[in-house]
Amino acid sequence: MSSPEDSLDTRIGARLAELRTQHGLSLGELAERSGVSRSTLSRAERAETSPTAALLNRLCHVYGRTMSQLLSEVEAAPAPLVRAADQQIWQDCGSGFVRRSVSPPHAGLRGEMVESRLAPGADIAYDRPPVAGLEQHLWVLGGALEVTDGEQVHHLDTGDCLRMRVFGPTRFRCAGPVETRYVLAVVRP
Repeated sequence: MSSPEDSLDTRIGARLAELRTQHGLSLGELAERSGVSRSTLSRAERAETSPTAALLNRLCHVYGRTMSQLLSEVEAAPAPLVRAADQQIWQDCGSGFVRRSVSPPHAGLRGEMVESRLAPGADIAYDRPPVAGLEQHLWVLGGALEVTDGEQVHHLDTGDCLRMRVFGPTRFRCAGPVETRYVLAVVRP
């Protein structure tokens, strides 16, 4: 049984604090660069709140890493094989977003695969990519997904696959009455 000190939110908070220190940023400077309030940043670093996907995306943008890289930095040592039962699952309860890191975690990898699930009505907007020019391949395994990349809106159904390079805002919305499940393959530029 893991202790509260070992929880994923605690490890994420500690890593966020380390990254801020490594980049020589005060909470105020990070708040200005990320567009996230000082109090929210402080609460996330102290694991008083579970960070949302949008918050982690903003911080990943400042630190120049993908969300999977950030999450892999708080996981166990990298392995070439990760069994399904051992794949890290993270959820943003407020938005209805569940994310499973399918790829074996390693901060140095350029490519990664993530299984994502959006509850009916879930709608997640990112104001910028964590890394400009990030290549993403979205393969819908079930349900319907509406993806907005800048001004372009794509409607995807089961089996459809969308490739895009992300430079600006994106939005992912469950576009049907049932959960949407999709694989996201990400390649750093």
